[in-house]
Parts: sequence; C-alpha cells; structure tokens
Amino acid sequence: MVECLRRNGVTKVVTDRSLPFIFAHHIQEAGLTLEYDADKGVLDRRAKDEQEIAWLAEAQATTEQVMLRTLQMIARAPADTDGVLLHGGEPLTGDRVRAMMDIWLLELGYSSPDAIVACGTEGGDCHNRGSGPLYTGKPVIVDVFPQNKATLYNGDCTRVVVHGDVPDEIARMHTAVVEAKAAAIAATKAGVTGDAVHAETSRVLTAHGYHMTAPPEGAADTFTCMPHGTGHGIGLEVHEPPLLDRNGPELVVGDALTIEPGLYSAAIGGVRIEDMVVVTADGCRNLNTLPEGLDWS
Repeated sequence: MVECLRRNGVTKVVTDRSLPFIFAHHIQEAGLTLEYDADKGVLDRRAKDEQEIAWLAEAQATTEQVMLRTLQMIARAPADTDGVLLHGGEPLTGDRVRAMMDIWLLELGYSSPDAIVACGTEGGDCHNRGSGPLYTGKPVIVDVFPQNKATLYNGDCTRVVVHGDVPDEIARMHTAVVEAKAAAIAATKAGVTGDAVHAETSRVLTAHGYHMTAPPEGAADTFTCMPHGTGHGIGLEVHEPPLLDRNGPELVVGDALTIEPGLYSAAIGGVRIEDMVVVTADGCRNLNTLPEGLDWS
C-alpha cells in the first residue's frame, strides 16, 4: 500500500479512526505525512438515505417477528414445581432460547451475535447475556440485534417478559422505563443533542426515585439504577455514532438510533425497553410496532 502511494506521488494521507496501526507505522516510516480526522466519514455514515432506512426497517421488522415468537414461547411455557420454565420437558435456559433465536433468524437470512436472554438477578447486570434457567414470576430481558446477510444492515430490539405474576417492583420499574422511552423519543429531532435526549431519560427516571449512576461501593442490592446511555446510532454496525448520552453530539436528519432506557437491581433483575427511530427535521420515525408490556401470553 505504501509503495502504491509513493509511485503515485502521494505525500500526505488523511485517515479515519479505522486505520490499523501497522499501516500508520509504515506510512510514517516511508516519510509520508499522516493526519487523523476523527469525523472523516462519520456524518456520511450517520445520515441514512431512503434505501438505508428501508433496509433498517426491514431488519427491525424481522427482529420484531423473532422477538414476538420468543416472548410468547417464554410466556406460554409450563413451569415445574420449583418454578423453572420447561420446553420439551427440559429446563428452558437463556442458552436454549438464544440457540432457538439463532436458528429462526438464520432461516430468515440473518446472522445473530450473542443475544441477551437474562432472567431475574442475571438481568440485574445490564452486561450479563444470561445463561441459567428461566423462572416464573421473574423478569426476563430479551435483547436481539441481528444482521441481514444480504444488505448487512442491523436490527436491534429489547423487550421484557414475565411468566406468571409480575412482581410489584418490576411493574413500577417498567412503568418508569416506558415513560422515559416516550420522553426520549419525543425529544429526538434534528438539531437536538444526544445529551439533551439522555437528559429527558434522566429526568423521568430520577422523578420516579431511581438513580442514573452505577451502584456505589457498599450499596444495598436493592439499589436500582440506569448506568448506561439512552441509546446509540445503528446501521452497518450495531453500535455506530452518535451516542445518546452525556456530551452526545447534535443529531442530524437521517440518524438511525436506538432508544433503550433501562433499570437494574441486583436484588430482583432488570427492565429495558428498546425501539429504533430515524431522525427527521421535526421529530423522528419509530420503526417498531411491538407492544411494550410484560405479559406476552
């Protein structure tokens, strides 16, 4: 690559964030000037055109199709005397659900990285993908983000299902999260910053008595908080700029974003609800049609 640059008389190279260090090393070793532009290609990728939006909508519709099938399967599963959900007579675990979703998505032309199927206290850690048995009366966070193998565009959706009776505190958390998502979506439009959208999430959740920081050392396991941002850009990658978080940048027409507030308690589990929206001049278009509730029976 360096020899190609030299033969064509190139003396200066401007790169984006994706250039591997080995290339940078040899460019500089050859005496060429190397400059880094942090925004190079970022806005071009952020502002999705109509074809890209159509591909994202298609991916999100497929994601919702598999999400609905998954939630209904969990909600309608029989439970044994210990409250463990069963499928085909065997315990229904996060790993088994994930494997079934992988197959369903593969049949629809999608690849699926490690989805999240986290029950009860596993869901109290927003980074836990879940592996253990699913139980009646406990929240199960299901977060799936597949990629269309033909278009390469991604879906991303999160819902929560509770088999049987919903614990009172989970119901309260769910009410706050749904209200926070609605407020964040209402604030999303071109010219508004990601910081401002996240501030709406924070306003609602703190008004309900919850925290916006990770549990401090020594905190009780009942400490309930949202330790992550409100959302992120999405397109050819599941996570792209911009972030809907503190110091998040100004939004532009065509930004495709996830809006995904959540609350997490080590004592009882978590609740996260996630939609995908596309920014317009005066608001945003929500690509989701799936309900937000906890009962999928």
